[in-house]
Amino acid sequence: MAFYKYQGTGNDFILFDNRDGSISLTGVEIKEMCDRHFGIGADGVMLLERAEGYDFKMAYYNSDGKESTMCGNGGRCMVAFAKKLGIINDIADFIAIDGPHKATISEDGMVSLQMKNVGRIDTAADGIVLNTGSPHFVVWVPDVNAVDVFTEGRAIRNRAAYQPDGINVNFVQVMPDRLLVRTYERGVEDETLSCGTGVTAAAIAAATNKVGDFATGIQTPGGNLRVSFTKADAGTAEQVILTGAATFVFKGELP
Repeated sequence: MAFYKYQGTGNDFILFDNRDGSISLTGVEIKEMCDRHFGIGADGVMLLERAEGYDFKMAYYNSDGKESTMCGNGGRCMVAFAKKLGIINDIADFIAIDGPHKATISEDGMVSLQMKNVGRIDTAADGIVLNTGSPHFVVWVPDVNAVDVFTEGRAIRNRAAYQPDGINVNFVQVMPDRLLVRTYERGVEDETLSCGTGVTAAAIAAATNKVGDFATGIQTPGGNLRVSFTKADAGTAEQVILTGAATFVFKGELP
């Protein structure tokens, strides 16, 4: 059974071509594949499947073996994978768990993925909460490198208000020309090198009280991303685009 390893700014995934529907994975098998010591190692597993009216369907599972909500970096990797398989050229129209998505691939291999519109932004006592395809909590910090992301992120992720599913947590430092973002991801239950829906949430949260068109540079531990969007009022964001590299790492086979 062939698999493909991809990464988007260090957020890495194991991908399978399941257009014939022959691959069925258990949660235990997914966890074993994602194990970084005894398996292939990844933040998640994705299956590319057929979907009527679309180029393909994206099915995403976190490293805990459970099907999860939308993954922005995973979506970009899936688009690059679809091009590698010859399913698309430079434009993709696919469906994921949060609905339809469009994407484009530039000549230099950068993938721009249209994310879902954000219709509501809530302010908590110590942060901002919004859903960019996955639920996110954004915390402003003076020095993102000084944050204990695992301990502090896990505490917020497990707050009673966000149960039973939990919430992803982003620690964000505002710089003059960009945002610095580190993310604790539920399902992975640890800090990841990058989170696509998380940096999208951070960029939109940074414009909470502003109206207009925005293009925000994001720096994560795994690399740089760009988020553009239109802010219609204090509670909505539309035309949300996440852009960054999606890189093929290697191909392998499982017995």
